[in-house]
Amino acid sequence: MSNRLKIANQFFESCETGKGWDACKNHCHPNATFSAQTTALAEINTLEAYTDWMKGLLTSIPDGSYDLKFFAEDKERDCVTAFAVFRGTNTGPGGPEPTGKTAEADYVYVMQFEGDLIKHMTKIWNDTITLQQLGWA
Repeated sequence: MSNRLKIANQFFESCETGKGWDACKNHCHPNATFSAQTTALAEINTLEAYTDWMKGLLTSIPDGSYDLKFFAEDKERDCVTAFAVFRGTNTGPGGPEPTGKTAEADYVYVMQFEGDLIKHMTKIWNDTITLQQLGWA
């Protein structure tokens, strides 16, 4: 496994288990950027803010977990891509009133590297379906 794959894997694990920026920052440039074409994440443009958003999401969905389906590096383009399925039930505080409803959502992370650190990440995710599954929309 290449060094970038190891770094991306460590970042992915820390982010997806809600450890927030403190656990993720060692894998990223300090001013790493973030983008997603979703309403739920429209105001988030830094990787720091996104990792902390994930930490908050896992407060509302305490059983949130992921099933990693694909993980690969494109050395020519300095990218690592991860495809996973998120599953969880809204039973915790910190968001809309708990609904007890469960979501199952496909998503992709495309992590662009500069050197051995992530400089930008794009999340590809259909937030509308996920929010509907949770009873939040």
